[in-house]
Amino acid sequence: QVQLVESGGGLVQAGGSLSVSCAVSRSIFSIDVMGWYRQAPGKQRELVATITRGGSKNYAGSVKGRFTISKDNAKNTVYLQMNSLKPEDTAVYYCRADLGCASGTCSYWGQGTQVTVSS
Repeated sequence: QVQLVESGGGLVQAGGSLSVSCAVSRSIFSIDVMGWYRQAPGKQRELVATITRGGSKNYAGSVKGRFTISKDNAKNTVYLQMNSLKPEDTAVYYCRADLGCASGTCSYWGQGTQVTVSS
């Protein structure tokens, strides 16, 4: 089992910056992929960024160059730094952990944190 707790969401003006964090209940060395996803009202949840155990990063095209995913292994925490925010970045941001388990790969989600970008 893995518990994920997001924090750091809030309200920011367009063009501003915000950082969200995801505290993980176990060593992130044991987790294959950590990711940030988001879901806007009336839309499906979508991938924002992922980072592997080895540190490889992947970004959605809509956030590339503006968002940065990182992790602190000592703190078991994953971060998402969001710059040049746009109103269309408004969503609930979720943290996800993917790791091997008896049935193959298990995914765990946090409860989400709201990010609102005003125009």
